[in-house]
Amino acid sequence: MSKPLSDHDRKKQISVRGLAGVENVADLKLNFNRHLHFTLVKDRNVATRRDYYFALANTVRDHLIGRWIRTQQHYYEKDPKRVYYISLEFYMGRTLQNTMVNLALENACDEATYQLGLDMEELEDLEEDAGLGNGGLGRLAACFLDSMASLGLAAYGYGIRYEFGIFNQKIVNGWQVEEADDWLRYGNPWEKARPEYMRPVQFYGRTEHHSDGVKWVDTQVVLALPYDTPIPGYRNNVVNTMRLWSAKAPCDFNLKDFNVGGYIQAVLDRNLAENISRVLYPNDNFFEGKELRLKQEYFVVSATLQDIIRRFKVSKFGSREVVRTDFNKLPDKVAIQLNDTHPAMAIPELMRVLLDEEKLTWDQAWDICVRTCAYTNHTVLPEALERWPVDLFAHLLPRHLEIVYEINRRHLENVAAKFPGDHDRMCRMSLIEEGGQKRINMAHLCIVGSHAVNGVAQIHSDILTATIFKDFYEMEPHKFQNKTNGITPRRWLVMCNPGLAEVIAERIGEDFIRDLDQLQGLRKYVNDEAFIRDVAKVKQENKLKFSVHLEEHYKVKINPNSMFDIQVKRIHEYKRQLLNCLHIITFYNRIKKEPNKQWTPRTVMIGGKAAPGYHTAKMIIRMITAIGEVVNNDPVVGDRLKVIFLENYRVTLAERAIPAADLSQQISTAGTEASGTGNMKFMLNGALTIGTMDGANVEMAEEAGEDNIFIFGMRVDDVDALDMRGYHAEEYYKRLPELKQAIDQIAGGFFSPKQPDMFKEIVNMLMHHDRFKVFADYEDYMKCQEKVNALYKNPKEWTKKVIHNIAGCGKFSSDRTIAQYAREIWGMEPTLEKLPAPDDTL
Repeated sequence: MSKPLSDHDRKKQISVRGLAGVENVADLKLNFNRHLHFTLVKDRNVATRRDYYFALANTVRDHLIGRWIRTQQHYYEKDPKRVYYISLEFYMGRTLQNTMVNLALENACDEATYQLGLDMEELEDLEEDAGLGNGGLGRLAACFLDSMASLGLAAYGYGIRYEFGIFNQKIVNGWQVEEADDWLRYGNPWEKARPEYMRPVQFYGRTEHHSDGVKWVDTQVVLALPYDTPIPGYRNNVVNTMRLWSAKAPCDFNLKDFNVGGYIQAVLDRNLAENISRVLYPNDNFFEGKELRLKQEYFVVSATLQDIIRRFKVSKFGSREVVRTDFNKLPDKVAIQLNDTHPAMAIPELMRVLLDEEKLTWDQAWDICVRTCAYTNHTVLPEALERWPVDLFAHLLPRHLEIVYEINRRHLENVAAKFPGDHDRMCRMSLIEEGGQKRINMAHLCIVGSHAVNGVAQIHSDILTATIFKDFYEMEPHKFQNKTNGITPRRWLVMCNPGLAEVIAERIGEDFIRDLDQLQGLRKYVNDEAFIRDVAKVKQENKLKFSVHLEEHYKVKINPNSMFDIQVKRIHEYKRQLLNCLHIITFYNRIKKEPNKQWTPRTVMIGGKAAPGYHTAKMIIRMITAIGEVVNNDPVVGDRLKVIFLENYRVTLAERAIPAADLSQQISTAGTEASGTGNMKFMLNGALTIGTMDGANVEMAEEAGEDNIFIFGMRVDDVDALDMRGYHAEEYYKRLPELKQAIDQIAGGFFSPKQPDMFKEIVNMLMHHDRFKVFADYEDYMKCQEKVNALYKNPKEWTKKVIHNIAGCGKFSSDRTIAQYAREIWGMEPTLEKLPAPDDTL
């Protein structure tokens, strides 16, 4: 019997990792040593692990540079239409391994580092996550960048280079504690500062109206310094750019008017300007109307639009002209996509530039603006919608307030013309909300100022046109579209789950990586014994690997044969982590009641961050950890149930947890989760879903087949009907003994014996003001979980359903999503053509 392959030799056999040619490996080793010596100025004898990481990162980056320059040169020559994806968040995670995957360098780098006596995985683990996002919205932007490059689109991601990203979460005595994320502490090898493209951004001041137009004067200037990060497409030699702006005080900041002795203070005050790009606001699905946040939103928009217009003016294929001046052509060359309302200021800012600087008429400027901009809505939760106080606007951006008022005046004229005498409709549709403090409704501004408005899953887009944007839909139905979200199969399959990618490639080839619809080809293997065995084996290996990680971090003994039941996402009442908790408690009570029964063992993992100011979410985390303390230390339960709160959930932890999951929990109240994308990642990685008919779960059930997904609970219509009748939690509490027992235990301090009333607020909320109706879905959820248990006892049937799910994942590639944006909103055509490879000796 041959001895088992080492981890290194096994990886070498995974074809999706690229070929490790002898010359390639020798070159990589040479460049690695060159970077160690010349870039890092280190001798092998004194180099640290981190030095080795930076040497490897720089070596891989070298392979991007030629392609990056070549791609940008290609765009300059061909002058295609360009798309600008503006987002306040880009949740990128780590870059090294993703770059190696997309450049087919993984096996070659692995071999080179191995020959140098290093372990590549160990080096990869030294990279900091670029955590410049909160959750779904920021991660979607990152997936979109990967797909735009892989589809050969001339695309640019524009955002803010936050010095501190999403906080690191520590759990101390069961509570969340936040720690600043100093991700740039050791430097970032993937970014290149571009001081030559620095742009001034103005704030405050006042407006002067002259016969030749309007001037915005006496402003305070902050400089926007761009940092560029290369975005490689999948093996097509395309490298696009993500440009993130950093705030810098001008040299004369606060010195123009300084008095004797004020010099030191003036220099210290530069921090005030530079605070704009200091920190990411850590709220997910919640609007906090702070001046600094509005500054961030205008900062990214102003700098980006200056860049867009500069590039528009200098690019003209085959022409010797220095400048293109006809702005009517702007919508033919530029598409701007607004990722939620955070960059909504792009609309009045583009108007300001066209009116005040380029001297266009209002009608010309407005036509250009609308044809250029498009808006993606990400939520229907009222507390998440941006509504800025008019006084704050007047103070910070006086010219933009005038423009918004004029947009609104003309908009309301159009409404009155189409719906004469309908005063209520005018009030509802106004960009300005009257009553108490006047506010600007940014979603209304985006709809009026864009030619396309989209939701992010079919059910979400339908809810938009039927409810919160109904009036706008009735006025301009042609604007409204759906673009169901997707995920990049490069990071979320090839990179994080190479074992599964390989068993798929053995059956249907490797082309599915750039055309995920080809996964349908797996349907014919659904009864193939060998394939069923291979899929199950990969899952088991992933579970064992993750178990080692869990036991190291949580000192809890994991049963790797238990069902890995995972809910990872931001902690929010609408996502109903509390419903999950009620299932855990009920399962625990059942084991205690019948300890000798053959229960299906589970390891339940819940992870996610709570916004620092969201008290209820922090209490939910404390409750999960409290339940874990009781359950995990109960000898009667043993290894049949374990509860783990996954600390500091982030992109890199998702890449480990998702491939190991058996069951994915997607249990938001129907009508509240716009789409979800974690749901798609679990599906692609061989987990089965238990979920409500919400967000993209609806389309996942369609694609995989309703029989292959565990759907439970109220549909949107049921929720509406319950709202009409009135939701009374006590009715369920009185009628369902197991629910009553669980609630009584929480309320009575069973899970917090030292502080019996610790969770009384949560119980009070659930009993008296639960907007998300946890109890209404409890009974059906418990029944559905029984079906899950029964199926898990039959591994072969379980794996067959897994295969149906993987085969139905094609729709959920962000390549499909982006191809639809390109064709149906941006007026661009994706291509799978490769650019010629650059001469790497350049």
